[in-house]
Amino acid sequence: MIRWMLEPGHTAAEFVSRHMMVTLVRGFLKEIHGEVEFDWDNPLETTFSGTIPMSSLYTGEPTRDDHLRSPDFFDVENYPEITFDGRFTKRMSDLEFGAETDLTIRGTTKTIPLDVVYSGQWITPWWEGEVNRGEMRRIGFEARGRVNRHDFGVSWQDEMPNGGVVVRDQIDLFLDAEAVAVEDLERTGAIDYYRQRSSEDRPAAPASEWAKKT
Repeated sequence: MIRWMLEPGHTAAEFVSRHMMVTLVRGFLKEIHGEVEFDWDNPLETTFSGTIPMSSLYTGEPTRDDHLRSPDFFDVENYPEITFDGRFTKRMSDLEFGAETDLTIRGTTKTIPLDVVYSGQWITPWWEGEVNRGEMRRIGFEARGRVNRHDFGVSWQDEMPNGGVVVRDQIDLFLDAEAVAVEDLERTGAIDYYRQRSSEDRPAAPASEWAKKT
């Protein structure tokens, strides 16, 4: 199996809930770090794992973001990360797979099913300034699932007239993931940059680097 590192700049999670019975609210999580073991010749042997820092939570409304970080919801002070550890379980079509992941939120772990689409592989250069350090293989996945937030202790609620609720219990989850072959990261020296990004004091990428990668 080939080891791949999640590319945090191009990997993101989204959660969607219904607010006051009538509209959808979307939240986003970035800076996701982790690894995938994947080989197209043996896709059902695929495993994946990672961490999601809750400090990256963003819904576009600061007051709502603060409430979501509070003990009413994710209690980010005591549980600063969400973790996942999963595997492919079945092949549904050429590029579509069933998977399951052990998802940990607020210290509670539940196994949830996922539908995964493999987006393919592409070869890209790695630039440092004006120097091309070599080619890197990149792969992509899209995944979706659904959880009951109360299973994880994310249980704040308020009632509305006529039996309505402020926040829906069922939460839809979406993940867009890009991963780079670890062997290629090591060969080009790009592994140092990604290790720095995963540390607490990760530096910003040089402007010329982002211009070539984005």
